Amino acid sequence: MNPVKQFVVDALSVRVYGQQSEMAHGAAREVHAYLCDTIAQQGRAHVILATGNSQLLFLSQLAAMNGLDWSKITLFHMDEYLGISPSHKASFRRYMRERVETVVKPGKFHYLEGNAAEPIKECERYTRLLREKPIDLCCLGVGENGHIAFNDPPVADFADPLAVKIVELDHACCMQQVGEGHFPSLEAVPKYALTLTIPMLCSAKKMICLCPEKRKAQAVKDALTGPISTACPASFLRKQAHCTLLLDTDSVSLL
Repeated sequence: MNPVKQFVVDALSVRVYGQQSEMAHGAAREVHAYLCDTIAQQGRAHVILATGNSQLLFLSQLAAMNGLDWSKITLFHMDEYLGISPSHKASFRRYMRERVETVVKPGKFHYLEGNAAEPIKECERYTRLLREKPIDLCCLGVGENGHIAFNDPPVADFADPLAVKIVELDHACCMQQVGEGHFPSLEAVPKYALTLTIPMLCSAKKMICLCPEKRKAQAVKDALTGPISTACPASFLRKQAHCTLLLDTDSVSLL
């Protein structure tokens, strides 16, 4: 399942697949090979994973591939709603437990506790865990408003001194959460979240970004053809030579 088109925008490598399932398979195959090599070379791997509908096929295909020693992999996730319980159906901890941890049984999975009693201290705790070892791989997506993790345009900072911070979610981001079926109404979406910052995400040795579907087409166009600006946080990926952006024909439909 080879891409139908490949090109480079500034420093960013871009691959376009005919359909989302092919994109997910291509990503899973590349991540599998990279993690096997990383473990062979250094004995362990440290990985940041994203949640969201764009990651579902990729994660299921990666988990089904044989030959990867998950016991030697430490996992992190990149965001969580503030104040939400880990049993809530929209919780990213629940997403990761059900789709990743219980399926592949990694050596460790460090969770960002969105309902911690002291969220600032939780950001500091997670920062210490993230910085214990270099991050080998970051797998991420792009939101409809161009966000990466929960770095929405109003709060995105390409030179953020923090690794993890508390942010207010913007209207477009909240609407996406409702549209994807995670919450029944706009009022039900938490107003704040904990998120890894853009510099923290980009500190990984390798980045794989998946952005399928027509609803992401405007974000893809803005990221690849607009200015590199926090108005579209994903545009910063154009400065990341270690990142590959994987798209399908729907998400490139406006290019």
